[in-house]
Amino acid sequence: MTGGQAGTREERILLAHGGGGLLTSRLLEQVVFPWLDDPALQALGDAAVVDGEGGRLAVTTDGYVVSPLFFPGGDIGKLAVCGTVNDLAVTGAEPLYMTLGMVLEEGLLLSDLGRIGESVARWARTAGVRVIAGDTKVVERGRCDGLYLTTAGVGRVVVPEPIGPARIRRGDAVIVSGPLGDHGVTIMAGRAGLSFGSDLESDCAPLWSLVRSVLETGCEIHTMRDLTRGGLAGALCDLAKASGQTVRIEEARLPLRGAVRGACDLLGLDPLSVANEGRLVLFCSGEDAVPILEAMRGSEYGAAAEIIGHVGEDVTGVAVLVTTVGGERVIDMPVGEDLPRIC
Repeated sequence: MTGGQAGTREERILLAHGGGGLLTSRLLEQVVFPWLDDPALQALGDAAVVDGEGGRLAVTTDGYVVSPLFFPGGDIGKLAVCGTVNDLAVTGAEPLYMTLGMVLEEGLLLSDLGRIGESVARWARTAGVRVIAGDTKVVERGRCDGLYLTTAGVGRVVVPEPIGPARIRRGDAVIVSGPLGDHGVTIMAGRAGLSFGSDLESDCAPLWSLVRSVLETGCEIHTMRDLTRGGLAGALCDLAKASGQTVRIEEARLPLRGAVRGACDLLGLDPLSVANEGRLVLFCSGEDAVPILEAMRGSEYGAAAEIIGHVGEDVTGVAVLVTTVGGERVIDMPVGEDLPRIC
């Protein structure tokens, strides 16, 4: 907060406003939506679905400011491709095209820029998406932490019916595609010079191939969400509120690596709110849960997928964690972010 005119105090942007949690929601509702009043935007999906001449298209945009630029399991270039592809995939869209904007800081090593560019090209080929347009800007030394990237993505929606929180039903199974929190803890360790396990690395991955495997089962998907800022907690709180349903997950079923669990215990973090960059949560009818789980586990990026809970009979609009000792606690929406600039 800082002084404006005499007797007034003006609010300013905080790092927590970019954390994907409660403060981000308030920023959008109170500041952004009043001057951008469009239903497609206010749906707050990972991507907007719009009607085109050749069918439905999914459109997304994102910015990447992760620090450090290189980390175990990835770099800012891979992150930008995977993040864009995943936002399209969880809307049931095959990624087709993306754009890439670069803001470079004076003094950035050309060799580092080359490594990042090669990573963008490699992961775009892997994900099957074409980088078809871009832009480059350079700012003075000290005005940008090396490199920032922005992207836009376009995909072809291939699901017959729109998927989203409105389709969540009582009895639905809740499935996550793999271990939680790997990305957030990896970035935290890299930034602070800590070690939580020699084999721990970011989960950053393009998820369209996994989603395609699930779609090929013929099972009906009710909704999916990309687990990034705010982690699983943020996604479940959003989906429970939007659907009006009660989402119950079981602590004993959560896939967590020992290194992530230990790091969170040591640092006082809730692993449910730690960021991911290659994980999704999926809701489907209970009878479809097993074939969908098997399809995920047969995919390169879903080998450790788990059914972690279900949608309950009561209608409360909240997410609940059933603890290992049999108690229950409401899962709170993260206020900001445990670690800023995670993606």
